[in-house]
Amino acid sequence: MTSAQDFDVSLREAERELREAQTADDVRRIWRKHFEKLGHRSLGRLLTGLSAAELQTSRKTNEED
Repeated sequence: MTSAQDFDVSLREAERELREAQTADDVRRIWRKHFEKLGHRSLGRLLTGLSAAELQTSRKTNEED
């Protein structure tokens, strides 16, 4: 299991890399690099425009429940 700090670091890194991606191959490379720590759902949400901060807030809220 990934620690919360590792998840947050990977999330911010993936967000930055996806923002800078210019080709579909870039997105595939980034996806393969991060999907084991973040999962497809989190990466998909980043790819569709949700920010890392929003995902972190949502994740922390879900952990508290």
